[in-house]
Amino acid sequence: MRKVEVLPFSKDWKKRFEEEAQQLRNVFGDLIIAIHHIGSTSIPGLAAKPVIDILPVVNDIEAVDRYNEQMVQMGYEPRGEYGISGRRYFPKGGNERTHHVHAYEDGSPEIERHLAFRDYLSTHETEREQYSTLKLELAKQFPHDIESYIKGKHELAQSIDTRASEWYKKQQAR
Repeated sequence: MRKVEVLPFSKDWKKRFEEEAQQLRNVFGDLIIAIHHIGSTSIPGLAAKPVIDILPVVNDIEAVDRYNEQMVQMGYEPRGEYGISGRRYFPKGGNERTHHVHAYEDGSPEIERHLAFRDYLSTHETEREQYSTLKLELAKQFPHDIESYIKGKHELAQSIDTRASEWYKKQQAR
């Protein structure tokens, strides 16, 4: 059973991302075009589950599958698309998750969606605080029920996601 633990923002999360990103670069080499820290741990000031979300942008998503054994050796579990077409998903740590890798091929709209969410909440304090508060409350309410925690934040996350995408497109047009 996965415990739902939400912690105040930690500057250590960026360091953990950078260390793991370097290991991923060592595994995937030239397949990686860019690698981004995404998710709640990438947003300064946002409370989060202490799981580092990493988004490698690759030049060939099918080629990622050839590295499954190296990912297993690093402690990751290859899960394929895992519900999102064009993604390769790898959680690390079993029920004590430490990292999630979400690989996408260059040009996937999912890349922009993740970056928009991160950048929007990094610059919109009121919504960041609202989301942070909700996550903390849900973690207290559902300490051993990850599905209810995820369901409880879904509506607000979707609302933020929509505003973030519109905002991000305007930022890119400048």
